[in-house]
Amino acid sequence: MIRSTQELLWERGYVGTSPKAIQRAADAGQGSMYHHFAGKAELAKAAIERSGAELRAAAEVQLTGDGSASERIAGYLERERDVLKGCKVGRLAADPDVIADPVLREPVAETFEWLRKRLAEVVAEGKRSGEYPDSLDPDRIAATVAAVLQGGYVLARAAGSVEPFELAVQGLIDLLPEATK
Repeated sequence: MIRSTQELLWERGYVGTSPKAIQRAADAGQGSMYHHFAGKAELAKAAIERSGAELRAAAEVQLTGDGSASERIAGYLERERDVLKGCKVGRLAADPDVIADPVLREPVAETFEWLRKRLAEVVAEGKRSGEYPDSLDPDRIAATVAAVLQGGYVLARAAGSVEPFELAVQGLIDLLPEATK
């Protein structure tokens, strides 16, 4: 049920994800759903938390790999994604019903906070190794990386093409070596 809810939230948003749609997608009865979850909001929270955990795990693969800080950040930015569907977590940040509910908003905010901190750690590693100058602010660079990625999703979805996403990502990758000057 959690997996089905994740997919439905990604495709339809919170309002468009009805308990009946979840039950159909999960091939589960109403009793099963309410046996495990008090209601749609509790199930949605579990689905959002799982989407956040999956995003963190996927990011961690690139951010802890071999290579320089710039190479690892580039690997994170260039990893395979379903760009036109958008980010499973980022799309929820644009969902007014998720943002209006502090319980549902919390795992979204926590996921992006984790991502910014993790990216800042990679940039700080680059500073310690001499790849980046001391004047570079890891928090600002991390926020920029996250914003370019999420903004790229929005631009791609609006255009119905992956090209704006790819241009934004490649533009940022082109700028990363400039930070070393």
